[in-house]
Amino acid sequence: MNSAAVTRVTSLVACIFIVGCNDMKYEPKFQHPYQESPFFSDGRATRLPPADTVARDGLMLDEHLYKGKMNGKDVEALPFPLTPELLNRGQERFGIYCSVCHGATGSGDGMIVQRGFPAPPSFHLDRLRQAPIGHFFDAETNGWGKMYSFKDRIPVNDRWAIAAYIRVLQLSQNGRLADVPAADRDALEKNR
Repeated sequence: MNSAAVTRVTSLVACIFIVGCNDMKYEPKFQHPYQESPFFSDGRATRLPPADTVARDGLMLDEHLYKGKMNGKDVEALPFPLTPELLNRGQERFGIYCSVCHGATGSGDGMIVQRGFPAPPSFHLDRLRQAPIGHFFDAETNGWGKMYSFKDRIPVNDRWAIAAYIRVLQLSQNGRLADVPAADRDALEKNR
């Protein structure tokens, strides 16, 4: 290798070394967001977001959809129509996220309860059968008792699907013959 090539390689290595050794903790920066700054003409370090900027998760203005409440009270109805697809999705998500504690039927006897974790209340208690659907959505969103929040784990529409499916579980485990339409009652009576 000739001396010119050695000089170029040495210069390149020196440049990489100098750039790589830049320690950002010594760079000038604002320590507090509301600190004064001589850099900007208004004297503020914090900048306003550009016009029409939307928050990362959007503007959650629909209290019914995003909080399960209206005027601070749990809602009685879903924020969108009940469909078989919604219930199927709720069943699937319940199986993934909820059944490990609440059990497949919502009785509070899931696998981790069988292994010693404290049992959640059964969804079949009168108190929970009478609770508005918004209660279940709120519990999923914000946590309840020993249950942690699923807000960051389960999307909002899936939380509603799970709440709808909890209602299906409650009906399936607490149904009465009088709840069955008259035309179908006869078939049930024959199969007894």
